[in-house]
Amino acid sequence: MKVFIVGGTGFVGVNLASRLRARGDAVTVMGQSPARPRGLDEAVPIVAGDARFPGAWQESIAGHDVVINLAGASIFTRWSDAAKKVIRESRILTTRNVVDALPAGGGVTLVSTSAVGYYGFHGDEELGEDAGPGSDFLARLCVDWEGEARRATERGARVVITRFGIVLGPGGGVLGQMAPLFKLGLGGPLGSGRQWLSWVHVDDLFEAMLHVTGRSGDGGAYNLTAPAPVTNRELTRELARVLRRPAFLPAPSFAVRLVLGEFGNVILKGQRVLPRRLLAEGFTFRYPTMASALDALAPTL
Repeated sequence: MKVFIVGGTGFVGVNLASRLRARGDAVTVMGQSPARPRGLDEAVPIVAGDARFPGAWQESIAGHDVVINLAGASIFTRWSDAAKKVIRESRILTTRNVVDALPAGGGVTLVSTSAVGYYGFHGDEELGEDAGPGSDFLARLCVDWEGEARRATERGARVVITRFGIVLGPGGGVLGQMAPLFKLGLGGPLGSGRQWLSWVHVDDLFEAMLHVTGRSGDGGAYNLTAPAPVTNRELTRELARVLRRPAFLPAPSFAVRLVLGEFGNVILKGQRVLPRRLLAEGFTFRYPTMASALDALAPTL
């Protein structure tokens, strides 16, 4: 297949491109800069452009069998009004422009990223792909984001929505923020510690993306999360174990909200999401538990 990756010069895009090529696919990536990121195969063409705006880059999508949209500004920041605008526009406008660039004759699969924040906050309730959306900022954003992607069905495309959990991998992300504190003996649960974290090891994320791009038939939503979500307290315990450090200093809820503002609710509440479609289709997770994921990542922390 010929695959075009929007937002393909970031960590996920570069590694996904490598795996698609290993599978035998021809891959083109798009990023805001023409500079070749570290680790991207020299044989992979780069299209430079800002997908928030219509432009010549849209012509490059023609002739591809699969278009994967990974673009979106990080949500891991304090949510000021300005930050919310950037977070929203980087998803809504980009997806709108990608869909507008798809050929009208159909035959294309659009794989569009979303997040488990779609479901909002549900306490201990287990959530599959058929659960309804929440009403907070992130949930409403995901609803609108997915709505833009589903417009592609009007152009005859097969649309797959991939709702990412928190991605655990080397080189940054949530573990990159937590590990330094734990190494100093300053780690501990956040708030009550009872809130659920729906997560996925980055290797399983890549394999799940290959799984959904390689299928035919109906599209729809997939939860890209491990089958064993954990509470924040369980994550704290496992991270302390692999780093061989104590984790006795909890961060009270008011302090988290003071530092992170509205985004603090995402950290303090969370959701318990299960990958029911992947499991029903026979997908096998290499790292199904937090312990197995952190053991594998320990040398990089």
